[in-house]
Amino acid sequence: MNRETVNRLLLGVVGTALLVAGVLVLAGGLDLYGRLGVDPPSRWPLTSPDQPVVSARSRTRWTGESWWWPAVIAGLAVVVAGTAWWLLAQVRRSGPTTVVLPTPGASGLRLRLRTRALEEAVETEAVALPEVERVGVRLVRGSGQQRLRAAVRMTPGGDPAALAEHFETGPRTGVLASMGLPELPADLRIRVVAARPEVTGRRHRHRGRRPRVV
Repeated sequence: MNRETVNRLLLGVVGTALLVAGVLVLAGGLDLYGRLGVDPPSRWPLTSPDQPVVSARSRTRWTGESWWWPAVIAGLAVVVAGTAWWLLAQVRRSGPTTVVLPTPGASGLRLRLRTRALEEAVETEAVALPEVERVGVRLVRGSGQQRLRAAVRMTPGGDPAALAEHFETGPRTGVLASMGLPELPADLRIRVVAARPEVTGRRHRHRGRRPRVV
């Protein structure tokens, strides 16, 4: 499971929990149960506007127990540690930092190449292709193997099919062959910016509009 999937899963769980809690508090605060004639289940957290979200009995139920405060502190520590781990995971690279280059005829020699150097080599070759405005390349680890992930932004009116062919036969194949690397799968994402229509005659003002991206 990659970092993007974990992020989406965590955001989905947290968002769902906050949405459910907000709906329950809103229903009780607006007295929707009484207006609709609905009887909420027993021990429902909030059933009327005059009822506190957390009752005094619930707040002081276990405060006299010897295990209560250590359990609260341990729970908060787990939450803080998990949040810090998640933040550090966003900064850390999801892929390898170096790539091992083959060294035929030199047994016992290990030659390593920085991942960023490989990415820059592919970017330099790709940005020189026609109709390319911007290129971003990352080497990631997915499904148990390394993959190139490239995002290319094309000029208006560009041909994505031709660019995909040029990327395969040009930057990717050339860089891998020059470095002696084996076959390396690649994911190519192409964005084409639609050209703005030419306006003749009276000039119209369009507020808040941006170029459409397809």
